[in-house]
Amino acid sequence: MTATGRDAIRVDHDDPGVVTISINRPDRMNALDHSTVTALVEIITEYGADPATRAIVLAGEGGAFTTGADLQAMREAGEDAPTPDATMDRAAALVRAVLTTQVPVIAAVTGPAAGVGVSLALASDLVLMSEDAYLLFAFTNIGLMPDGGASVLLPAAVGRSIASRMLLRGDAVSASEARDVGLALEIHPSSDLRPAAAKLARRLARGPRRALELTKRAVAGATLAELDAALAREHEGQRELLTSADFAEGVSSILEKRRPNFS
Repeated sequence: MTATGRDAIRVDHDDPGVVTISINRPDRMNALDHSTVTALVEIITEYGADPATRAIVLAGEGGAFTTGADLQAMREAGEDAPTPDATMDRAAALVRAVLTTQVPVIAAVTGPAAGVGVSLALASDLVLMSEDAYLLFAFTNIGLMPDGGASVLLPAAVGRSIASRMLLRGDAVSASEARDVGLALEIHPSSDLRPAAAKLARRLARGPRRALELTKRAVAGATLAELDAALAREHEGQRELLTSADFAEGVSSILEKRRPNFS
């Protein structure tokens, strides 16, 4: 049975105060169901507020960072699936947890980071990618719009023109392109990614915790002043789209491994 909630999150500690938080649902390519997103929010918030924590690394077990929302779980839940409002609230809470936590957050991305998973990476302060990793802006590919703050996080990082191209076309952005446009700091072979992320985290952990916290807050304040408005727009738009025929067709096409036929 696929793990969910806190059972789907692995937490490792390093002596200098580095906490590695890993999504551990490899049988679902680390897709996130509602309970696992809730657990991630709680764990990031708890460790970020702990004075003993100096840096956080976000990662995924197996061959993926996270493929975003667990579409299979949504279909299996049927009428018991979380409401669109609840889904959007959790996505927003996850991004806010990363952006507002008191310590630097490093995303160690291997394989795909898709949907809300790409928002999780973008919300991190620094992104390291493996050579086979990619950022998949798949929202429009399944009849949705960007969420998890992606509609502001991506333009803030790369500008309107590049963001529009990636989001409207539903691009898969390779590690090399991500580095070229400033979304990724470094690229490493898969076997070296975790050690590289740990090395960077330890470097940050040796720094002045309060100064790093205020620097992180200042950068977010300067570049993401529209975050609240963007999340509100995403909530309103996605609430409509999550109940649309196009989204139902998009989900079916993914699960049935075929091209969608949107109305």
